[in-house]
Amino acid sequence: MKISASIYSSSNKNIEENIRILNELNIDMIHIDFNDNKSDKEKIFSDIKKIKSLSSIPIDLHIISENPSKYFNSINDLKIEFVTFQYETIKEKFSIPNFKDTKTGIAIVSNTSIEIIEKYKNNIDFILLMTTTPGESGGKFNTINFKKIRECRVKYPKIKIHVDGGINDELGFIMRILGVQACVSGSYLMNHKSIASALYVLKSSVVHSEYILKDFMINLEECPVINIQESSVKKALLTIEKYNLGFVMLTNDNGEYCGLISNADIRKGILNDFENFNKIEMGNLINKKSITINENSSIGEMLKIIQKNDFIISFIPIIDNEKKLTGCITFWDLIISES
Repeated sequence: MKISASIYSSSNKNIEENIRILNELNIDMIHIDFNDNKSDKEKIFSDIKKIKSLSSIPIDLHIISENPSKYFNSINDLKIEFVTFQYETIKEKFSIPNFKDTKTGIAIVSNTSIEIIEKYKNNIDFILLMTTTPGESGGKFNTINFKKIRECRVKYPKIKIHVDGGINDELGFIMRILGVQACVSGSYLMNHKSIASALYVLKSSVVHSEYILKDFMINLEECPVINIQESSVKKALLTIEKYNLGFVMLTNDNGEYCGLISNADIRKGILNDFENFNKIEMGNLINKKSITINENSSIGEMLKIIQKNDFIISFIPIIDNEKKLTGCITFWDLIISES
């Protein structure tokens, strides 16, 4: 996952010093918020020129304007690498331009539906989810965006997801689990006593734990689940194929978790009785001792469970206090991002 450093969030207003530090850390992008009702246009574009003279780090410009088209020429001239247009503020008749050297995106706030992507889906490279108030530093992440990220991944798999607002070490970890491609970090990164340490934990660690698993897990209705009483090998295979997560979970009539079948379980079942493949029984494929975790557990508690095992865990069923299945968490995107 890429990190875009929001340079105007820094309490140190010396751009040269900030760029020197970010250069040394090989930051992925430099984020600049430009609200033309609040910002000085001449200073913004002068700062971009200065940054480009000091660094080859890509600029990630977020434009909040009623008439963003008036900045198209400046974007082209400066060859700004990433530009995002804030959807809710646009008043003019607007279409996404085709810049030669720039990737473009649309930003939406937490209360705006991802349905607006439909209008721009063929002309944007990414969607920026504003998880706090746009252009304001230090806000708290709005948890409704966990669901929006999952919806974006499913409905628009070719459009990358960027997130801006309230990102800290724990949320950085969650974003990697959810498959987010880039996060903007302002106060947490730029005002940390050690920017290097903050960047490290954003990309690879969790220092504190505030959110519980049911805040961001894949909800039951989105999970591969079949009733154990109505199950068959064929139905299990079809469900695994449909959801493309590599496993299917089983419940009883009361919704209680009964186990799971993974691709590995099916492979083992076939190898154990290859000559009688057509007669393989479901009971011989189900892993009834798989790891589960309670939906009210914290990320820290989940990591302790993972660390106790000497094998790679790529998904975990989530249950409630009554052992009923309520969802799951997968780590495919996290594994990819760490490779």
